[in-house]
Amino acid sequence: MFKKICIIGVGLIGGSIAKAAREKGLAQNIVAFGRQQGVDNLRRAKQLGVIDEYYFDIKSAVKDADCVIITTPVGAMESILRQLKPFWNEQALYTDAGSTKGSVIDAVNAVFDYVPANFIPAHPIAGAEKSGVEAAKADLFRGKRLIITPVDSSCSQAVDKTIKFWQAIGSNISIMDVEHHDAVLAATSHLPHILAFSLVNMLGKKDEQEEIFKYAAGGFKDFTRIASSDPTMWLDICMANKKQIIPLIQQLKTELSGIEQMLTGDESQQLFQTFTYARQARQRFLNQFDKNMSQSITFKVQPGGSMRGKIRVPGDKSMSHRSIMLGSLAEGTTHVTGFLNADDALATLQAFRAMGVKIEGPENDEVIIHGVGKHGLKAPKDPLYLGNSGTSMRLLSGLLAGQNFDSVLTGDESLSSRPMKRVTAPLLSMGAQIKTQDDGTAPIYITGTSELKGINYHMPMASAQVKSCLLLAGMYADGETIVTEPAPTRDHTERMLNGFSYPVKRDGAVATINSKGKLTACNIDVPSDISSAAFFLVAASIAADSDVTLKHVGINPTRTGIIDILRLMGANIEVLNERIVGGEPVADLHVVYSQLKGIDIPEALVPLAIDEFPVLFVAAACAEGQTRLTGAKELRVKECDRIQVMADGLQQLGVDAQPTEDGMVIQGKTMDSIGGGEVYSHDDHRIAMSFSIAGLRATAAITIHDCENVNTSFPEFRELATKLGLNLT
Repeated sequence: MFKKICIIGVGLIGGSIAKAAREKGLAQNIVAFGRQQGVDNLRRAKQLGVIDEYYFDIKSAVKDADCVIITTPVGAMESILRQLKPFWNEQALYTDAGSTKGSVIDAVNAVFDYVPANFIPAHPIAGAEKSGVEAAKADLFRGKRLIITPVDSSCSQAVDKTIKFWQAIGSNISIMDVEHHDAVLAATSHLPHILAFSLVNMLGKKDEQEEIFKYAAGGFKDFTRIASSDPTMWLDICMANKKQIIPLIQQLKTELSGIEQMLTGDESQQLFQTFTYARQARQRFLNQFDKNMSQSITFKVQPGGSMRGKIRVPGDKSMSHRSIMLGSLAEGTTHVTGFLNADDALATLQAFRAMGVKIEGPENDEVIIHGVGKHGLKAPKDPLYLGNSGTSMRLLSGLLAGQNFDSVLTGDESLSSRPMKRVTAPLLSMGAQIKTQDDGTAPIYITGTSELKGINYHMPMASAQVKSCLLLAGMYADGETIVTEPAPTRDHTERMLNGFSYPVKRDGAVATINSKGKLTACNIDVPSDISSAAFFLVAASIAADSDVTLKHVGINPTRTGIIDILRLMGANIEVLNERIVGGEPVADLHVVYSQLKGIDIPEALVPLAIDEFPVLFVAAACAEGQTRLTGAKELRVKECDRIQVMADGLQQLGVDAQPTEDGMVIQGKTMDSIGGGEVYSHDDHRIAMSFSIAGLRATAAITIHDCENVNTSFPEFRELATKLGLNLT
């Protein structure tokens, strides 16, 4: 990539860059520039083969260099740039590795009065407890984040070359503006270092310091490890970024003061909520960190096999969400059993904890909710992070639109790309003060109001989430809110509202609600999720010699489209032991293998199986003849475009699957219907699980990438699938 790289400042970072560039063959020659006082370090760098040569004269160091990387402390940046200026080469790439970018840009402007187009600021998020060139490692940046902060004058070719260089040595690239970078790093790096230095400084001055350090546990060592960092470097960083750090210190002082007051006042529940929120927030960070480090979880399914046994799949996700929402707004204590202990439902649970609701659990899939009443929610201190859960975001949009406080709803990258105008548009017509990004995606900003008005809304597309959003908003609106759906959708919201003694009228396709009711606490037994059961209904139907019983499955008539469609295709499914539990119909489902046949799926059944179509597409691939789906345009606005993604994956596996605007046409085969290969789920849990089931009829192994979001809805999937006989790792 380069003829000659000159590294200015060969310590841990500079040395590691040099080692990595040499290992990857990115430069013919690597030299260093340094001070006479650092001759021992430079000599050692050459002895170790980290660099080819070193210089104390910057002119000689940068002569013929087509890449110059400055890795000195940020406080030295202006001095280095002044030395470089007389020898600046417009054809070379100049970049840095400073931990603050605002100070770097200030230094560049101070020297040049502008930012040269070929100077590209960068910051590798990597380090080690030891410093100096002897601590340098070629893999220091592998899998680590590298932030590039180009400015308006930056040359796009120079930016691209910087990206390619860091990608070549293993970094994951992010692009940020300068101020955003400094704000993020102040919170995630600079403040933690200040805390570690401060804690050790405080304890080190105590008279009993020897005893304190003698009995310090591993947690103290872990927390204070970064206090071993180079004081000179961190002095420079803190002074350079103090504008961003000082407000964080002030916020932290407020947070600590609040904890002090909780302890003084014996406010154990508030302290518990604070600790619980912190624990879960850290888990979200760890999940994201693991995702960044490993890129994704990959499933590999060996071909063939059969499914046999009896299982109970986890609780219904839709009902788990709603039990938390309505239980929180009820008067009294609500006991929930069968709660889905997965990321999506937990996102809803944590949102209500953040709004002042005391919620115990989940413990063995049981949750106890101490309701605060319809008007008892409190303003959250921070934006409500909802992870990957579209149900949480859309339903909460309606519920929060009528509160007397402001709120912000955020989510992960996938959720933040999904359309939200389908709920915000009708809420605006009710008088809600709500806005999204310009493209209609999250974050959603809600200004509290008591001025909601009931509306008569005819939904353009069948959607249980939109219907539920408006019904929840209608609980706070003046007059009646009337929602008419074009086709039946799941009615868990209406059923559960009635279960909490809140009046909702149903008349065919019309649901009506007003603000005059109240919710009374009750007990809820969440049945097993038929959407999760669907994977095993299809698996047993397509794999020869299969015999599976799924226990305690919810068979709400607005959710049984999967059973009706599979039966039309010839599946052998028995509904046994039907009963009513908490107002919801429940049964055991017994399914054995049967050769399926292709059908034209009735459009009336589409809304009743909207979430199950990815795995139904797999069933269609194994059926005899053609299967045609129409009227399912909503599939294009789920976690991903499920029509296109499933068509792409099936085609990759040798299936004749042709996507249409509102569905798909699949030519099924009874023998060798699915080949092996690699497919991508695009971070959609149902896509990942559906292609896993396809392995039962594959002729070779199937590898499915991007499967980490299976944990959002069905964390036990792999365990249960392998228990029944799927060869999945």
